[in-house]
Amino acid sequence: MREWMKMIPEAELRLYQKAGFAGALQPGRRAALIVVDVTLGFCGSKGLSLDQAVQEFSTACGPASWEAMPKVASLIDLFRSLDLPIIYSLSDLNAVPFTGKATKGTRKETPPRFNDFPQEIAPRPSDYVLPKTKASTFFQTPLNAYLVKQGIDTLVFCGVSTSGCVRASVVDGFSNGYQTFVVDECCFDRSAFAHAANLFDMNAKYAAVVSLEEAQAMLQRMQLAVAAQ
Repeated sequence: MREWMKMIPEAELRLYQKAGFAGALQPGRRAALIVVDVTLGFCGSKGLSLDQAVQEFSTACGPASWEAMPKVASLIDLFRSLDLPIIYSLSDLNAVPFTGKATKGTRKETPPRFNDFPQEIAPRPSDYVLPKTKASTFFQTPLNAYLVKQGIDTLVFCGVSTSGCVRASVVDGFSNGYQTFVVDECCFDRSAFAHAANLFDMNAKYAAVVSLEEAQAMLQRMQLAVAAQ
């Protein structure tokens, strides 16, 4: 059993499975990776405790960010090796202020270094860096047009926060008709409970939550299937 699943009550797992949730999901022909908001503003500087990271950036997730970072880097390297599109999102706080309960909604401008990508996962010139003004990578952005142009029918998600921008993007990806997959070790949140609960709910309704190893095997099968046609 995966670590996040250990936080879900066993009776609820059984009930969902009995009701027909959390069924299998098959990928399509061509996948893209969406790296959601893995910037210093949502991570905090390396080596800080969660309390220290939140002092630096109120939205930071602290140690959970850096525990996931090598796995996020491995997932990105996998997509690069297969020559598949990679999209990095970041929060464009200067364009339209975030509104809502989070304190970031009161900011007048993006804090320095907030949208810097950690060196471990930094985008290359060939990658697509997508500014967004709300939680979802799809909301009033050109993402869908880009994916259609690239011939994408399958989306793989990683990033932060599992309960916030990742979940919003996954639901919108599902709503736009894509086969949606979430790599659990490559997502993180400031709350372990919120991380587990949202992986559980996404896996039940909107996506297949898979391990990094499962994602690699899936992508390789997709490549072989396309090559055989």
